[in-house]
Parts: sequence; C-alpha cells; structure tokens
Amino acid sequence: MAGGVKKPVNIFKLKQLGIPRQSLNWRLWLAVLNFGLLGTARGIDEGLITAAFNSPSFQKLIHFDQYSAVERANIKGNVTAMVLLGSIPGSLIAAYVCDRLGRLWAMRELCIVWILGIVIFMTSNGNMGAIYAGRFIAGIGVGQSVVVGPIYVAEIAPAPIRGLCTCFYAGFAYSALVVAYFANYGAALHQHGKPVQWYIPTSLHFIFATLVLALSLFQTESPRYLMKRGKRDRAIMAMSRIRNLPATDLYVVEEIADIEQRWHEEQETTRGQGLFGLIKEIFLIPSNLFRLYLGVGGQLLAQWSGAGSITIYAVDFFALVGITGRNESLLATAVFGVVKFVAAMSCMLFLVDFIGRKRSLLIGIALQAISMLYVASYLTSEPRLGVYDDYELPPAKVGASEGAIAMIYLSGFGWALGWNSMQYVLTAELFPLRIRAVCTSIVMCIHFANQYGNARAVPNMLLPRSDGGIAPTGTFWTFAAITVGGGLWVLFSLPETAGRSLESMDRLFQLPWYKIGLFGNQDADNRDNEETVNEKNVHSATHIEISHQEPDKAEPHGSHQV
Repeated sequence: MAGGVKKPVNIFKLKQLGIPRQSLNWRLWLAVLNFGLLGTARGIDEGLITAAFNSPSFQKLIHFDQYSAVERANIKGNVTAMVLLGSIPGSLIAAYVCDRLGRLWAMRELCIVWILGIVIFMTSNGNMGAIYAGRFIAGIGVGQSVVVGPIYVAEIAPAPIRGLCTCFYAGFAYSALVVAYFANYGAALHQHGKPVQWYIPTSLHFIFATLVLALSLFQTESPRYLMKRGKRDRAIMAMSRIRNLPATDLYVVEEIADIEQRWHEEQETTRGQGLFGLIKEIFLIPSNLFRLYLGVGGQLLAQWSGAGSITIYAVDFFALVGITGRNESLLATAVFGVVKFVAAMSCMLFLVDFIGRKRSLLIGIALQAISMLYVASYLTSEPRLGVYDDYELPPAKVGASEGAIAMIYLSGFGWALGWNSMQYVLTAELFPLRIRAVCTSIVMCIHFANQYGNARAVPNMLLPRSDGGIAPTGTFWTFAAITVGGGLWVLFSLPETAGRSLESMDRLFQLPWYKIGLFGNQDADNRDNEETVNEKNVHSATHIEISHQEPDKAEPHGSHQV
C-alpha cells in the first residue's frame, strides 16, 4: 500500500479496486447506510419547510395576512433559514463531540437534539418565539450531521470506493428531499386547509431520526478515531470487524500500519499541544492552510451559485417562471426532487470514483451555469414576471417559459452532480486525522453561515427594486456570475483526490499554492513512483546483503542464541 494511491477506477471491477472481496460486506454497507442516512436531516427540512410555510393552516396559525409585503418576506426568510442559523453553532459543536465522544455517540447525540427541536416547533401553537427556537435547536442537530456523517464514512471506506460511500450522505439527502416534496403534494391534495396539512409531512423528521438511532446500535466506532485516542487494540478489532477479515490478514495489517504511521507523523509535527497547537497546525502549516482555503472557498461558491436556494424555494421559483396553481407548483417541485435524486445517484455510482471528483464537479458546474444564464436572460426579456402579481405572460413567450422550467430542472441536475455532492466528499477527505474534525467543523460552519445568508436573503432579493430587492432578473444574473466564477476557481485551484488514501493526501499539496490545482496530481504521482522505486531498491539491497553473507557467519535457520 505504499503511497496509498490508485487512479480513478471502475468501481464494479473488484480486481481493479485492489481490495479483498470480503471487505465489501454487509457491515460496511450497513455503516455507510446508517451514517449516510444523516443526510435526511437536511433533505427533509429543505423539502418541507417552504410548502409547510405556504400552507393556509400554518399561515393562519401565525396570522401571516396581518403583515406587509416586506414583513412577510422577512418572516418567511427567518422561519425558513432558522434551521440553517442553528446549524452554524451545530457544525462547530460537532468537532468537540466527534473528538470527545467519538463519531458513533456524536451521531446519537445529534439525533436527540434534532428530535427535540422539531417537537418544540410543532407544539409552538403559532408563537413565533417558539417557532424560531424550535427550528434553531433542530438546526444544532442538523448542523452536526454534515460533519459526523461524511467523516465517519470517509474514515471506514476503502480508498478506491471512498467517493461512492461518502456520496451516500448526499444521496440520502435527495431521497429525503423527494419524499418531502411528494409528502407536501399529497397533503395539499387531500388535507388542504387543515392543520394536518403541515403536521403530517413535518412528522417525517421523527421517522428518519428514530431510524438512524435504531441502526446505530449495530455500528462499530471508527478505527481511525480509536487510533487517535490511543486505543490501538480496539482500532485493530474495529478494522477487522468492518473489513470482515482476521486481524492478522495482510490487508488489515497494512491499513492499520498506514494509519498508525501517519498518526505518529502528525503527532511529531503538531507544533504544540491542545487548542493552541491545533491552531498553529491549521494556520501555520502551508499545506493545511491551503486545504482549509479549498474547503471554505468551495462552500462560498457553492452556496451563492443559487441552486441551493432553488432547492429550498422551489415552489416559489417554479411559480416565478410560469407554472400557475399551488398544486401544480408542488408537483413540479416533486419532479424536481426526483431529477436531483437521479443526478446524485449518477454521480455516486458512475462519476465520483470513475472519472474523479474534479471532472464530475466541472461537469455539474457547466450544466448549472448554462441553466442560470438561460433563466437570467429569459427574465431579462420579461422583467415584469414575478414582480407584478397581475402580470400575465404573453402566449408568444410560453415556449421560452417552458424552456426556463426545463433549465431549472437542469440546474438541479448540475447541482446534485457537482457542488452538492463534492462539498461533502472533499471536505471529509482533505484534512489530516488530527485536525480533520476541527477543520471539517470550520468548513461546515462557513457552509451554513452562507446557506443561511442565502436562504434568508432570497425572499428579499426577489422583491422589486422599489421594495429594496434586486428583482428576479438581478437575482439570477448574480447566481449565473458566481457559478461561472466557481467553475474557473475549481479548474485552477482544486487537485484530484479520487483513489488516494486519506494518509497520502499530503502529497497533493507539496507544490506552491498556485500550482496545486493544475500540477498537484502529477507531482504527487511522481513522489509515489519515487517512493515505490526506493522501497524496491531497499528490498533488493537487503536481499543481496543476506545472500552474500559468508556461510560460516550466517546464522542457521531456526537456531537460537542462549
């Protein structure tokens, strides 16, 4: 396992993967399923909240009609984005919980917090303070999920299929999104105007949180976390169990040896102990600082590219580009969820490990950019659309409107294929073990801060300029510009991490920062080849030295000196 590096491979060919068949066993897939299901915490809320808020019963409960247009936009933005606001401290808390309690107990703790927040939200009885508090507390649990889930899966998955396994988080987020969208549609059809119209879909939170908790009883703690805590014997037992191989098997022995060696190297270069040592390690070691820059930069560009906002406010955006009728918008939104789910599954199964993270990300960004540019151009040609409630689209523009609807679907496909899958995969695998939880928490804190800002701002951005907004036209041109800029940033800044073991990521970041995106992989491959050659030379020299020993000085096989 020298260097721990493989090129992007065909995940369906076990021989090419270079891993024993036994390692792809039910324990591994159950663990991936369990921690991947944490993605439902985000998918359910993003899919439910806008339709729940728009339901007549919820708006009657909070006396929504009593407010002005600007006040309604502010209230809608606050209620929708409060989970994201709570996710900011939640993502930071996750670092402490992950490193103190372990990845497994962190998952259990966040599910309890998640359930508690939803209980407060659903029993608020229209009290805005209780609504905000409940969604904020739920957000603390949801914010931890994006740290705990991808980290655990990345730490237990074999390197050649790590991207596939980590993408389960995004895959389940979209599965939950589809379920939530259709739950909204079904409730609107059969329970319209009744309080249960938003109660029934919201109860999905309890179903998924309870399922995650129940499955956690069958899981094993991450071997890398156990090694970090100095529990080497337990780490070996955990690795043996997850790989379904004896602790003495060569594959398990080499994997444990790589983890242990890398952990000792990190310990020797920590530049101090405790919190101060971690800060110095993150910000004073250039390769670590650049990785943090990649994580933070990716989150900024992903969240302001607009597709995440379309996920949350899909009902409103479909109405904006020409779909009339509340139920029709809900159905279009549900189909939108299916499109994103298919894209996420395509990325997980066929792209992220097969063609690599970077290419998959660039393909997704390109599709997203095309769609944003089209919708922005369409809205420019119809500047009154979405601004004036009584404006009706001319019959001659119906074809262009249908094109805009198709482009919103395309943007969802590109988002699921690119930014949304990669932001979890890359964040979970970029950082060294000692600072992995802390840096992942920092990056996800930035993630939620920007998603909160974006979700909170969009209702006001869509307002006419006379009310302080930039209108739908300005909103989509902003999204288009950021999406195109994000594609260029990925091209020049991001190296390819597919197929590389977590312990060998350092080799991608040995060049000056401005060369890493374009030449980091080539340089890492050269270093891998040099190490392989050196290991062969050492082995050959040792063999020659032993074979040239004088017979009378060579110790007979099996002899013992007393």
